[in-house]
Amino acid sequence: MKWLACLLCLLPLWSQAATWTVHPGEAIQPVLDHAAAGDMVEVQHGHYLGNLLIDKPLTLRGLGRPTISGGMQGDTIRVTAPDVTIEGLIVRDSGDSLLAQNAGIYVRPGAHRAVVRHCDLVYNLFGLWIEKANDVHVEQNLIVGKREYASSQRGNGVQLYNTTGARIIGNQISFVRDALYVDVSHHAIFRGNRLHHSRYGTHYMNSYHNLWEDNDTYLNRGGLALMEVRDQVVRNNRAWGNSDHGIMLRTLQDSLIENNVVAGNGRGFFIYDVEYAQIKGNLVVDNAIGVHLSAGSTRNQVEGNDFVGNREQVRYVGARDETWGAEHGNHWDNYLGWDRDGDGRGDVRYEANDIVDRLVWQHPSAKLLLASPAVQALRLVGQQFPVLRVPSVVDPKPQMRPAHPNWSEWNGKQHPAGR
Repeated sequence: MKWLACLLCLLPLWSQAATWTVHPGEAIQPVLDHAAAGDMVEVQHGHYLGNLLIDKPLTLRGLGRPTISGGMQGDTIRVTAPDVTIEGLIVRDSGDSLLAQNAGIYVRPGAHRAVVRHCDLVYNLFGLWIEKANDVHVEQNLIVGKREYASSQRGNGVQLYNTTGARIIGNQISFVRDALYVDVSHHAIFRGNRLHHSRYGTHYMNSYHNLWEDNDTYLNRGGLALMEVRDQVVRNNRAWGNSDHGIMLRTLQDSLIENNVVAGNGRGFFIYDVEYAQIKGNLVVDNAIGVHLSAGSTRNQVEGNDFVGNREQVRYVGARDETWGAEHGNHWDNYLGWDRDGDGRGDVRYEANDIVDRLVWQHPSAKLLLASPAVQALRLVGQQFPVLRVPSVVDPKPQMRPAHPNWSEWNGKQHPAGR
């Protein structure tokens, strides 16, 4: 029986993972085919042409950042097995078919727990396409699309479809259609990403229980767009210099939007059909419109926000007043009231809009007359005679001082097209 004991002792050694090395001038796919589950395939610095298929759990690692080119055909790397790690590679030159969804790395259904980190995914149609694969980690990658293509002809930087548990952390994504496109994907974390020079920094739909934290979305057409979602936490992000909106909340419920900086956008917040949300502690500064509010967005708690230097604080479309700041109030830099008791809150309520604002929205050419005595008289009459009032956002406890003393650092962040 001693020989059996010795055999059992040797089994762990025989089952240890092997490391395979691919040298310049050699093909990678035959090595992937011969490697066993759990093995490591290391690729030395060089340029390798070919479309790769990884159909078993293993690690594909670059040494000295080798380049893998798909030759402008298909997916450069396709992953069909779970527990695959890809790291340290330059992955480029996928095909151009939007119908086939050609990608630098395509993570196929069932390829759970894939990890893509420290890679450059450049000149691909889609950077990463992740479909029906759970607990995927995408970390510290550079993703740049085909920047000479029209926006509609590009793919997205990272596309998540029908996933749970994704971790999208520390990536820099630019010159794609949408930097992050997220659909039917839940319990994910998006943290520390820089998303710029695209149509949307994030285009996000039909997804629940996700965390957005410490991301920068800038110089896009739209920054962060959350649509048809609930149970989101959107915290400590910065959305600036986007030509349309900084943060879009459309058909959103039961979510927390706090401590974000929204600066220099066409519209800071676009809030449409939003209920039971907490919008707290945000800095909304130097936007053409601070907040565009419409479509029955009500029953929200809007507290402790600073509205500074916006050309128009709130554009509100509604049939009755909407109260913000009922408990603690918000700061409005165009508030004309006073604080006689020195408690830091204005003694009269703040109203964001009046009859002149509504007139200008309906007839933009009326802006030419804003400084005229007749228009100023109309504004004064609207204040004195409630019969001429229009529904407005009303803050009963406006704060006299901003909660963000460094707000001026965010001046001048407008998109070049909007200057």
